[in-house]
Amino acid sequence: MKDFTTMGLSPALLKAIQELGFETPTPVQSKVIPIFLKSDRDLVALAQTGTGKTAAYGLPLLQLTDASKFETQGLILCPTRELCLQIVKDLNSFAKHTRGVRTLAVYGGSPIGEQIRALSRGAHIIVATPGRMHDMLRRQRADLSLVRWVVLDEADEMMNMGFQEEMEAILGAVPESARTLLFSATMPRQVAAMAGKYMENPEEILCGSRNSGSDTIRHECYKVHARDRYVALKRIMDSTPGLYAIIFCRTRVETQELAHHLNKDGYHADALHGDMTQDQRSEVMGAFRARHLQILVATDVAARGLDVNELTHVIHYNLPDEVELYTHRSGRTGRAGREGTSIVLIHYREEQKLRMIERILKKPFLQKRVPSGRDVCESQLANILEKVRQVDTADGRLEPFMPVIDKVLAELSREEVLKRFILLDFDRFLTNYKDAPDLNAAMSHGSYGGHETGDRRGARRPEGRLDRPGRVDRPDRSDRSDRPDQAERGERPAFRPRDPDIAKLRINLGRRNSLTPPDLMALINRATPGPQLRLGRIHVTEHASFFEMSRQDAERVMPALNRITHAGREVQVVMETAQPPPGKRRREDLPRRDGG
Repeated sequence: MKDFTTMGLSPALLKAIQELGFETPTPVQSKVIPIFLKSDRDLVALAQTGTGKTAAYGLPLLQLTDASKFETQGLILCPTRELCLQIVKDLNSFAKHTRGVRTLAVYGGSPIGEQIRALSRGAHIIVATPGRMHDMLRRQRADLSLVRWVVLDEADEMMNMGFQEEMEAILGAVPESARTLLFSATMPRQVAAMAGKYMENPEEILCGSRNSGSDTIRHECYKVHARDRYVALKRIMDSTPGLYAIIFCRTRVETQELAHHLNKDGYHADALHGDMTQDQRSEVMGAFRARHLQILVATDVAARGLDVNELTHVIHYNLPDEVELYTHRSGRTGRAGREGTSIVLIHYREEQKLRMIERILKKPFLQKRVPSGRDVCESQLANILEKVRQVDTADGRLEPFMPVIDKVLAELSREEVLKRFILLDFDRFLTNYKDAPDLNAAMSHGSYGGHETGDRRGARRPEGRLDRPGRVDRPDRSDRSDRPDQAERGERPAFRPRDPDIAKLRINLGRRNSLTPPDLMALINRATPGPQLRLGRIHVTEHASFFEMSRQDAERVMPALNRITHAGREVQVVMETAQPPPGKRRREDLPRRDGG
């Protein structure tokens, strides 16, 4: 196996990486570094995030850069500010014993004036996000006419973020003789087209299979009913002491609501989404990297470019809309040679999408059962006992206090003392998981390649009980928001005969406002703190949504909801007429053609 000393790297670089603890090169480093140093061909390298790509191109780029020439020789483009800063930090660490090489980060989200002044002072290697670099070119503040090497890091992510025009403008500003090196986890059509347009006969390196996931990541699947998704998430986290994870959601609202409920339930969590300012984003990421937060709840856009090497888990609270994004999500764990776990929570209608992801990964998901209450308690007990076992009592610090301890606990047996100390931390789990129901939904036979042993038959929870963020109980699920009906054609859903004590309410938010049934329930909880409320049918249409509750609750909920906002829009709730006047039959009461 190759080591760094046989690759032709300079003594200064070898000394730096030795001090950084680098011993054995990763596969992408073993393949890229010699080619970069000894060949003039363009290069396409397909490798997952966290496989050491920065060192693979950064070490040879630093060695080939001529520090005596006051000109920009290397340009690295990457998708996000965080990755941009991380690359510059890594390059500076590699160049610790290499004199004269200057690097500069150019990125959006910070004042452009300071970066313009830094560019005027010169940099041998510029690391930039496409948007800000393109802005610098339009302002004629950057000179790329002497660039010799261009690195496109996470090219597929830059395409996903809509930077194709900016990237083409930047590549058009560098000399045709510049060597281009493209690094990507996947190879979608857009990336392949760019490689064909701007690269000449590139050498291709595959680290693993094309578009496949990392071998250090274990892929697990839990199938639950949609209503049980949140409580299943808590079960999985509680049965995994030491979990340090990113949880992915589809929308900004979902990240905020989920982070809020996790905090309320005693977890250290915060949200990361695209509407946050750069200062807010930096504060959250600083707390997460410092382990002050156990969980980061993020959208796909907000998590792009995150570099946190010690993540134990990635949890997909919702599957991504595009199955290729799963590779990027799961690649946030299992980095730098560490093992990681990617967990998917799905319901039965998402099985086909999961099979598509399996085909892309070329790996099966391990079908797992949601832990029972006893499973959670056993995991937590084992964790507590291991902590007790590892406490060092040999230094004698407790000896002066032993007489007091003996006096207070003299009447208790050794067994009783152990039980009481264990229960100090363990009692809440025994209480929370007493009589916990089975949350596992039935799986389709043969859906996935891996299974756990044991009974896989799902057990539905008792009707009328709903464990999900908040206090709303929704026993009646017969009218699902994703069922096509008249409302999809611009008409109101039909009323059915109702108890006169049940009110039907209309809210001026729908799918165009990113509202989902869980979002609506969270809004009601936020507006009306207090005892549990019961909801009937919920129906979400494009422009409005409808829900049912008792008239007594409705009279309390309506004024509270009408005082809040959602996604920048003032909420307006009105009560619909539940029954047509006697003797009259409205069009909405006629039988529906879709059988509803």
